[in-house]
Amino acid sequence: MSVLDNVVRSALTGPHAHFAERKGGALRYQPDVSPFTALPDDPTDADWADLAALTPRAALSRPAEPPRGWHVEVEVPLLQYVDDGIAAAPDEEAVRLTAADVPEMIALTELTKPGPFLARTVEMGTYLGVKRDGRLVAMAGERLRVPGFTEVSAVCTHPDAAGQRLGTRLLLAVAHGIRERGETPFLHVLESNTGAVRLYEKLGFRLRRRSELLVVTPPVA
Repeated sequence: MSVLDNVVRSALTGPHAHFAERKGGALRYQPDVSPFTALPDDPTDADWADLAALTPRAALSRPAEPPRGWHVEVEVPLLQYVDDGIAAAPDEEAVRLTAADVPEMIALTELTKPGPFLARTVEMGTYLGVKRDGRLVAMAGERLRVPGFTEVSAVCTHPDAAGQRLGTRLLLAVAHGIRERGETPFLHVLESNTGAVRLYEKLGFRLRRRSELLVVTPPVA
């Protein structure tokens, strides 16, 4: 099975193992790093019990139907794309973002909603941004990292800087850094975000698989 099939588990048992919290067969990122959790490819009832003991609310790709009694709060169709010849290149305006930039990064992601970004998400990989007059107006970075692949994520632009291709430029710059390590960029996008889907396919990303993001809570004792 490809490391991209159960990608969160591949990350937490691989390059991101230092971020992992574990209970039996269940894994999750440290809560201030990322909300994602993971189970084995074919989870047993014991694995689901481990997940319930590990966290009161889990965000995971669907490995199997949750057992009876589990509540599905959110069910979102996702598309996974892999680099298939994108024109990755550095960007002269891009700057490396650090922990000092986190308040602005959180503010930008809360405004534009590219996906979860928490206090320590910046530690997951390289994040690049564009600043204008000292203010962060666009960003993109690396999120899930598995053997041979790194995810491009948090691609967003402030509305005041829209129409300048800043998000695309930063995406390609982040992808360039991933390739420089000998890895392959990939990304996830909501199936409903048809504009982003068209852009990624135009840039040279290839659809690899469809999946679903579930947010689930265990049975009430």
